[in-house]
Amino acid sequence: MTTTPRVSKVRNIVSNILIFLPSIALLASSFTKLAHVPAIVTQMTVVEFSGSKLMVVAVLEFASAVIFLVPKTRPLGLLLVSSYLGGAIAVQLGHSLPPEPPAVLLALIWIGTWLGYRTSVDEV
Repeated sequence: MTTTPRVSKVRNIVSNILIFLPSIALLASSFTKLAHVPAIVTQMTVVEFSGSKLMVVAVLEFASAVIFLVPKTRPLGLLLVSSYLGGAIAVQLGHSLPPEPPAVLLALIWIGTWLGYRTSVDEV
């Protein structure tokens, strides 16, 4: 009896958790922007995203997260989510705000994607 299938199963579960939780956070964030939640609108105004800019940001965030959640489009989604969160980190740094929230989401997404990636070495 080997432990390889169990390790693979645990790795798959951890990967799914690290992919889905940050994605749900991105979707929730996009919905709060689309719904014009006052606290979020105020935060986004501080970093100079208001009005139509706020809507563009919300739609980009939503689309990136949805494309990332679909397994067949995950590579494109990873690129889009990475770009979106990289921009969020840059905006945070540009306005002297802590960059940790988007950076942590981005790190979790990349770790989850890496864990979910299967190579021939994993299957041996």
